[in-house]
Amino acid sequence: MTTQMTSARRGVATDEMKKVAKDEDVTLDWLMPKIASGSIIIPSNNVRPQQIHNVGIGKGMKTKVNVNIGSSTLNVDVNEEIEKELIALEKEIRPPRPLTHDLFKNFSDCFEIKIKQVIIHKIVDGVFFSSLICVRDKIEEIIDSRTSDAIALAIRFDSPIFTYENVLDKAGILLKTGEIKKDKEKKSEENDLSKKIDYGKLSIIQLEKAISVAVKNEDYELAAHLRDEINKRK
Repeated sequence: MTTQMTSARRGVATDEMKKVAKDEDVTLDWLMPKIASGSIIIPSNNVRPQQIHNVGIGKGMKTKVNVNIGSSTLNVDVNEEIEKELIALEKEIRPPRPLTHDLFKNFSDCFEIKIKQVIIHKIVDGVFFSSLICVRDKIEEIIDSRTSDAIALAIRFDSPIFTYENVLDKAGILLKTGEIKKDKEKKSEENDLSKKIDYGKLSIIQLEKAISVAVKNEDYELAAHLRDEINKRK
């Protein structure tokens, strides 16, 4: 499939490149090598062409940061994602049309949906798993999310981001003394309780009821375990 990059590398100036060059007041001779090297991109869908106004993103362009492009699915650098979002918000970088995260925020505001918090609840083979704790009319729901998306939304909703000590340990993240407040006694009791529960003996209905109780008690780690058990049976 031909992309803007492959076209630029072949020396072919596409209509999208010509539009961007005109909008940015630059020459094609200046623009095409940068597209070929990847320092500038032009989002374009050749499979499902749409009537959109193509823009260039990158160094030397009016749009510097594309916060819609997340980290690799194999690895999420939390600090990098947060820094990227904060730069975009601080510089008031606005794309021609709302990006996915902005659209979600606008939609949620219209229907009075709030993101109470984001939980990065586990890491498997280097991949982080996250959940959005959403609230509407005092009813909480847990929604699975890619971690990069969860962070982007948390920043837009000004919501806190939490994780667990075992997730940090597996990820090799070291925190300074005092950054984590431990309640060893409570954690021990919760771990003992979770070990006593045989999820395999519970029905789907019982698991769903248990999730509701866990969410009400703000025990999101237990709720995540229960949800994983339900997903295994589907």
